[in-house]
Amino acid sequence: YQCPERVKENGILPFSAFLTDSFGRRHNYLRMSLTEKCNLRCQYCMPEEGVKLTPRAQLLTTSEILTLARLFIQEGVDKIRLTGGEPLIRPDVVDIIAELRKLEGLKTIAITTNGMSLAKLLPKLKDAGLDLINISLDSLVPAKFEFIVRRKGFHKVMEGIDKAIEMGYNPVKVNCVVMRGLNEDELLDFVALTEKKPLEVRFIEYMPFDGNKWNFKKMVSYQEMLDCIRQQWPNLELLQSGHTDTAKIYKVQGFKGQLGFITSMSDHFCGSCNRLRITADGNLKVCLFGNSEVSLRDVLRSGASEEELLQIIGAAVRRKKKQHAGMFSISQMKNRPMILIGG
Repeated sequence: YQCPERVKENGILPFSAFLTDSFGRRHNYLRMSLTEKCNLRCQYCMPEEGVKLTPRAQLLTTSEILTLARLFIQEGVDKIRLTGGEPLIRPDVVDIIAELRKLEGLKTIAITTNGMSLAKLLPKLKDAGLDLINISLDSLVPAKFEFIVRRKGFHKVMEGIDKAIEMGYNPVKVNCVVMRGLNEDELLDFVALTEKKPLEVRFIEYMPFDGNKWNFKKMVSYQEMLDCIRQQWPNLELLQSGHTDTAKIYKVQGFKGQLGFITSMSDHFCGSCNRLRITADGNLKVCLFGNSEVSLRDVLRSGASEEELLQIIGAAVRRKKKQHAGMFSISQMKNRPMILIGG
């Protein structure tokens, strides 16, 4: 397969054929995992016994991360999100952001963090050029937080959220995985957080991953969450969202912040998917829920040319399926635990 040479029209490069799949989806958003390690042990993300970490030599080096980022940006990626594990554990995370900021064509640098060391690091991260922050928080009750994440640290996370608001991030996104019998009774408390703070609280449907003892009973669907919130706030309104947004956005009239629902299970958004993932050990995953992976690390280390690397990326993107397999099939499928994907 030969990708056509891209020629600038009106000074703008057409979108790369390498990053366009067979359904015409253009992948301009790349999620890069910086580490498999995490300082929490969330029940839906990491199996209780922990995970076998990849030996350090098999993880991407900083220069390999930047080489891949440069290549994807050159082909049309304009948003990169740094994930983990917990990305803020990586000692050179600030340097990585500063180097990414220098790359022409990259509009947005985002990070998804558990917030444990955010308050401390945020001034440096902002100076380096961090644009967007998503903070994971599944309970507003300290004891329950500790039960879910199997560690202490609730107040550190809240401090990180407040620091992000104080430093002008707007909205600060808070990701909450809703699990029946665990935290679905806190939905209204999370919504209330958006009254006075410029937060976007995003309720995420619980998803089946390797080792998280997934079962259908634990999943609270978007519709059920919406019905529950509407009983308290009937004037909840649906806002317009962008074509590739994964969240359905709502707002309680008069509230400063807003709500998002990520309905990966009950109402997938595969048709507008624009994202690709690179794991910390250098594998390209074209779908979060797919188990096919291709090692970009091995290609890089074999001394392959940029052209060869692009051919491999293009072939993987073209193999991307129209949509993920659906709840039941995913729950039966062998995939990495979320922590090793960079969820």
